[in-house]
Amino acid sequence: MPKSAAVDSPRIIVEGDKESKMAGLTQLRKEVIMDMEDFAENELMGLLKDPNKNWQPQDFLPNPESPDFLDEVAAVQKRGADLPDDHLVVLVGDMITEEALPTYMNMLNTLEGTKDKTGADGTAWARWTRKWTAEENRHGDLMNKYMWMTGKVSMKPIETTIQNLIGSGMNPKTENNPYLGFVYTSFQERATKISHGNTARFAIEHGDEVLGKICGTIAADEGRHEIAYQRIIEEVMKRDKDGAVLAFADMMKKQIVMPAHLMDDGEHKARTGRDLFADFASVADRTGTYTAYDYASIMDHLIKRWKIADLDGLSGEAAEAQEYLMKQPARIRRLADFAAAKAKKKEAQEEAFSWIFGRKVSI
Repeated sequence: MPKSAAVDSPRIIVEGDKESKMAGLTQLRKEVIMDMEDFAENELMGLLKDPNKNWQPQDFLPNPESPDFLDEVAAVQKRGADLPDDHLVVLVGDMITEEALPTYMNMLNTLEGTKDKTGADGTAWARWTRKWTAEENRHGDLMNKYMWMTGKVSMKPIETTIQNLIGSGMNPKTENNPYLGFVYTSFQERATKISHGNTARFAIEHGDEVLGKICGTIAADEGRHEIAYQRIIEEVMKRDKDGAVLAFADMMKKQIVMPAHLMDDGEHKARTGRDLFADFASVADRTGTYTAYDYASIMDHLIKRWKIADLDGLSGEAAEAQEYLMKQPARIRRLADFAAAKAKKKEAQEEAFSWIFGRKVSI
């Protein structure tokens, strides 16, 4: 598989530069979104949990007020002693992705018709974005503290990577269009659920059941959020199926750019000539944490969830988009098979990661 096929799997489905047909937002489609305020209030808000009853990072961490605090930290280090370096790289990359949350909230607040104009708007859309952000914020907090306690990762370059990533922002190519934005989040929430679910399994396999529970709990959050964003597009389908299908196809043609693709520790590229994200993605792919096959499976899921094959009465352009979407999962798998076969013929390569004190892992 190509070096970035794991998390950056869209690189294997490049179709060439095509001008987006969804650029800008027509008045009709803006009105569709604005008319969904009641939907957001009644269907989305219920998927969030009461902060007073929800889990918090401290539920999984040693209690600093306890006389046994240092013994509990020692227990964290003992459990994590056998975590392999390649899995540590993936865990750190996932944690950094979660820590860049301000960038993702900013992206959602660019979307026309749903943005939080003042930062404290009372609309259902604005409250959803803030409360979703608040739930997501716990993920990076918990993973960061736990990884620090293991003593197996180098926190300063990790912190540098987080700061650089937030400062760099992101460009998911959603063009301030909520149709595109919610297709993107529908895809990404499922992708993160898959990645965290696999890291949970790997942590348990290597003797850290608490880390496994942490990653599994975060995956469950992503699962709830996935449902919310997929329901949004489902509702858009009822009101504007042409627009929804065109948006779905447009995002797939432009490729889903992973949210952490601009990560930079300030040294990896200067040393290797390669992007840090690309090498992280290669490790994620090789460990089976997130692969091009997962990308295809997410497309399959969304096609079935939104009943793309069953849509009728579409305009000519939307019907072409429908046909395109139906072909993509099989096409992605064929390309992934080809890339995997090609990778097997190449000599194994290792690269150092600052996140794990410069130790090398296979990429």
